[in-house]
Amino acid sequence: MAKQKYYVVWKGRNRGVFNSWEACSAQVNGFTGAEYKSFESLEAARAAFQASYTEYVGKATHTPAPVQTRLSRPKALLPSISVDAACAGVPGPLEWRGVDTADRKEIFKAGPYPDGTNNIGEFLAIVQGLVWLKEKGLAWPVYSDSTNALLWIKLKKCRTKMEHTRRNAPLFALIASAEAWLAQNTWANKVLKWETEDWGENPADFGRK
Repeated sequence: MAKQKYYVVWKGRNRGVFNSWEACSAQVNGFTGAEYKSFESLEAARAAFQASYTEYVGKATHTPAPVQTRLSRPKALLPSISVDAACAGVPGPLEWRGVDTADRKEIFKAGPYPDGTNNIGEFLAIVQGLVWLKEKGLAWPVYSDSTNALLWIKLKKCRTKMEHTRRNAPLFALIASAEAWLAQNTWANKVLKWETEDWGENPADFGRK
Protein backbone atom coordinates (compact mmCIF):
# COMPACT_ATOMS: atom_id res chain seq x y z
CA MET A 1 0.00 0.00 0.00
CA ALA A 2 1.39 3.38 -1.02
CA LYS A 3 2.47 5.58 1.88
CA GLN A 4 0.42 8.73 2.46
CA LYS A 5 2.16 11.89 1.28
CA TYR A 6 1.28 15.51 1.80
CA TYR A 7 1.87 18.33 -0.65
CA VAL A 8 2.64 21.97 0.03
CA VAL A 9 1.79 24.58 -2.59
CA TRP A 10 3.52 27.87 -1.94
CA LYS A 11 2.59 29.29 -5.32
CA GLY A 12 -0.30 28.05 -7.45
CA ARG A 13 -3.99 28.59 -8.14
CA ASN A 14 -4.59 28.01 -4.43
CA ARG A 15 -1.95 27.87 -1.67
CA GLY A 16 -1.93 25.40 1.19
CA VAL A 17 -1.34 21.81 2.29
CA PHE A 18 -3.02 19.07 0.25
CA ASN A 19 -3.31 15.37 1.09
CA SER A 20 -3.20 13.96 -2.46
CA TRP A 21 -1.29 14.50 -5.68
CA GLU A 22 -4.59 14.97 -7.53
CA ALA A 23 -5.51 17.91 -5.29
CA CYS A 24 -2.00 19.37 -5.57
CA SER A 25 -1.76 18.98 -9.35
CA ALA A 26 -5.04 20.84 -9.78
CA GLN A 27 -3.31 23.88 -8.25
CA VAL A 28 0.01 23.70 -10.12
CA ASN A 29 -0.50 22.06 -13.53
CA GLY A 30 -0.35 24.77 -16.17
CA PHE A 31 0.42 27.45 -13.57
CA THR A 32 3.53 29.39 -14.55
CA GLY A 33 6.20 29.44 -11.82
CA ALA A 34 4.36 27.03 -9.52
CA GLU A 35 6.19 26.21 -6.26
CA TYR A 36 5.31 22.95 -4.53
CA LYS A 37 6.84 19.90 -2.83
CA SER A 38 5.81 16.61 -1.16
CA PHE A 39 6.41 15.62 2.46
CA GLU A 40 6.18 12.35 4.36
CA SER A 41 4.04 13.71 7.23
CA LEU A 42 1.33 16.28 7.78
CA GLU A 43 3.37 17.94 10.53
CA ALA A 44 6.34 18.42 8.20
CA ALA A 45 4.11 19.80 5.47
CA ARG A 46 2.46 22.30 7.80
CA ALA A 47 5.82 23.47 9.09
CA ALA A 48 7.13 23.87 5.54
CA PHE A 49 4.10 25.89 4.51
CA GLN A 50 4.92 28.41 7.24
CA ALA A 51 8.44 28.72 5.79
CA SER A 52 9.47 29.62 2.24
CA TYR A 53 9.79 27.48 -0.86
CA THR A 54 13.48 28.37 -1.24
CA GLU A 55 14.27 26.74 2.11
CA TYR A 56 13.19 23.39 0.69
CA VAL A 57 14.53 23.49 -2.87
CA GLY A 58 16.71 20.44 -3.49
CA LYS A 59 15.15 18.53 -0.59
CA ALA A 60 12.31 16.91 -2.52
CA THR A 61 11.32 13.43 -1.40
CA HIS A 62 10.05 12.60 -4.87
CA THR A 63 10.50 13.80 -8.42
CA PRO A 64 7.46 15.96 -9.16
CA ALA A 65 5.49 15.16 -12.26
CA PRO A 66 6.26 17.63 -15.05
CA VAL A 67 4.03 20.66 -15.07
CA GLN A 68 1.74 20.71 -18.07
CA THR A 69 1.98 23.67 -20.40
CA ARG A 70 -0.94 25.26 -22.15
CA LEU A 71 0.20 23.65 -25.39
CA SER A 72 -0.01 20.18 -23.87
CA ARG A 73 -3.33 20.62 -22.06
CA PRO A 74 -6.13 18.65 -23.76
CA LYS A 75 -8.66 20.71 -25.64
CA ALA A 76 -12.32 20.83 -24.68
CA LEU A 77 -14.23 17.67 -25.50
CA LEU A 78 -16.46 17.73 -28.58
CA PRO A 79 -19.34 17.40 -29.08
CA SER A 80 -20.41 19.12 -25.87
CA ILE A 81 -22.61 21.85 -24.43
CA SER A 82 -21.18 25.03 -22.91
CA VAL A 83 -23.34 27.13 -20.58
CA ASP A 84 -23.00 30.63 -19.20
CA ALA A 85 -25.04 33.23 -17.31
CA ALA A 86 -25.27 37.01 -17.43
CA CYS A 87 -26.42 39.13 -14.50
CA ALA A 88 -26.56 42.94 -14.39
CA GLY A 89 -25.78 43.52 -10.71
CA VAL A 90 -25.79 41.38 -7.57
CA PRO A 91 -28.61 40.71 -7.41
CA GLY A 92 -29.86 41.80 -10.81
CA PRO A 93 -31.70 40.72 -13.95
CA LEU A 94 -30.47 37.20 -14.74
CA GLU A 95 -30.43 35.13 -17.90
CA TRP A 96 -28.55 32.05 -19.03
CA ARG A 97 -28.05 29.91 -22.10
CA GLY A 98 -26.45 26.79 -23.50
CA VAL A 99 -24.69 26.45 -26.83
CA ASP A 100 -23.06 23.77 -28.93
CA THR A 101 -19.38 24.17 -27.99
CA ALA A 102 -18.19 23.42 -31.52
CA ASP A 103 -20.21 25.97 -33.52
CA ARG A 104 -21.64 28.18 -30.71
CA LYS A 105 -25.18 27.58 -31.99
CA GLU A 106 -27.65 28.39 -29.23
CA ILE A 107 -29.50 25.33 -27.89
CA PHE A 108 -31.54 26.97 -25.13
CA LYS A 109 -31.91 30.35 -23.43
CA ALA A 110 -33.83 31.49 -20.34
CA GLY A 111 -34.62 34.79 -18.67
CA PRO A 112 -34.28 37.51 -17.80
CA TYR A 113 -35.48 36.92 -14.23
CA PRO A 114 -35.30 39.69 -11.61
CA ASP A 115 -32.93 39.60 -8.66
CA GLY A 116 -30.62 36.73 -9.53
CA THR A 117 -26.89 36.01 -9.45
CA ASN A 118 -24.43 34.55 -11.94
CA ASN A 119 -23.88 31.41 -9.87
CA ILE A 120 -27.62 30.69 -9.75
CA GLY A 121 -27.80 31.17 -13.51
CA GLU A 122 -24.86 28.84 -14.11
CA PHE A 123 -26.41 26.19 -11.82
CA LEU A 124 -29.76 26.35 -13.60
CA ALA A 125 -28.05 26.35 -17.01
CA ILE A 126 -26.11 23.18 -16.18
CA VAL A 127 -29.28 21.44 -15.03
CA GLN A 128 -31.14 22.58 -18.15
CA GLY A 129 -28.28 21.24 -20.24
CA LEU A 130 -28.41 17.87 -18.47
CA VAL A 131 -32.20 17.69 -18.94
CA TRP A 132 -31.86 18.50 -22.66
CA LEU A 133 -29.14 15.91 -23.17
CA LYS A 134 -31.11 13.21 -21.33
CA GLU A 135 -34.19 13.92 -23.44
CA LYS A 136 -32.08 13.64 -26.60
CA GLY A 137 -30.25 10.53 -25.38
CA LEU A 138 -26.85 12.22 -25.83
CA ALA A 139 -23.72 11.51 -23.77
CA TRP A 140 -22.14 14.94 -24.38
CA PRO A 141 -20.35 16.63 -21.46
CA VAL A 142 -21.46 20.02 -20.12
CA TYR A 143 -18.95 22.84 -19.55
CA SER A 144 -19.32 25.75 -17.12
CA ASP A 145 -16.75 28.26 -15.88
CA SER A 146 -18.47 28.66 -12.48
CA THR A 147 -16.65 26.76 -9.71
CA ASN A 148 -19.57 27.32 -7.32
CA ALA A 149 -22.17 26.01 -9.76
CA LEU A 150 -20.07 22.91 -10.46
CA LEU A 151 -19.90 22.22 -6.72
CA TRP A 152 -23.64 22.76 -6.32
CA ILE A 153 -24.35 20.24 -9.08
CA LYS A 154 -22.18 17.71 -7.27
CA LEU A 155 -24.10 18.42 -4.05
CA LYS A 156 -27.42 18.43 -5.98
CA LYS A 157 -28.24 21.61 -4.09
CA CYS A 158 -28.14 25.32 -4.97
CA ARG A 159 -26.29 26.80 -1.99
CA THR A 160 -27.11 30.43 -2.77
CA LYS A 161 -27.26 32.88 0.14
CA MET A 162 -29.55 35.21 -1.76
CA GLU A 163 -32.69 36.21 0.14
CA HIS A 164 -35.98 34.78 -1.11
CA THR A 165 -38.30 37.69 -1.99
CA ARG A 166 -41.53 38.23 -3.88
CA ARG A 167 -39.62 39.55 -6.88
CA ASN A 168 -37.35 36.52 -7.21
CA ALA A 169 -40.02 33.94 -6.32
CA PRO A 170 -40.15 32.61 -9.94
CA LEU A 171 -36.39 32.08 -9.84
CA PHE A 172 -36.57 30.17 -6.56
CA ALA A 173 -39.33 28.03 -8.07
CA LEU A 174 -36.92 27.10 -10.88
CA ILE A 175 -34.20 26.32 -8.32
CA ALA A 176 -36.56 23.98 -6.45
CA SER A 177 -37.51 22.27 -9.70
CA ALA A 178 -33.85 21.86 -10.68
CA GLU A 179 -32.94 20.41 -7.28
CA ALA A 180 -35.85 17.96 -7.52
CA TRP A 181 -34.69 16.83 -10.98
CA LEU A 182 -31.14 16.27 -9.72
CA ALA A 183 -32.44 14.25 -6.77
CA GLN A 184 -34.70 12.08 -8.93
CA ASN A 185 -32.48 11.46 -11.93
CA THR A 186 -29.13 9.98 -12.87
CA TRP A 187 -26.96 10.93 -15.82
CA ALA A 188 -23.78 9.70 -17.46
CA ASN A 189 -22.79 13.13 -18.79
CA LYS A 190 -19.64 14.67 -17.36
CA VAL A 191 -20.01 18.18 -15.90
CA LEU A 192 -16.66 19.90 -16.41
CA LYS A 193 -14.85 23.19 -15.78
CA TRP A 194 -14.34 25.41 -18.82
CA GLU A 195 -10.65 26.42 -18.67
CA THR A 196 -10.80 30.04 -19.82
CA GLU A 197 -7.07 30.57 -19.27
CA ASP A 198 -6.22 27.84 -21.78
CA TRP A 199 -9.17 27.74 -24.19
CA GLY A 200 -10.33 31.34 -24.30
CA GLU A 201 -13.77 32.75 -23.51
CA ASN A 202 -16.61 30.36 -22.80
CA PRO A 203 -18.50 29.79 -26.11
CA ALA A 204 -21.79 30.58 -24.34
CA ASP A 205 -20.54 33.95 -23.03
CA PHE A 206 -22.99 36.81 -23.59
CA GLY A 207 -20.18 39.22 -24.52
CA ARG A 208 -21.25 41.95 -22.10
CA LYS A 209 -18.04 42.34 -20.06
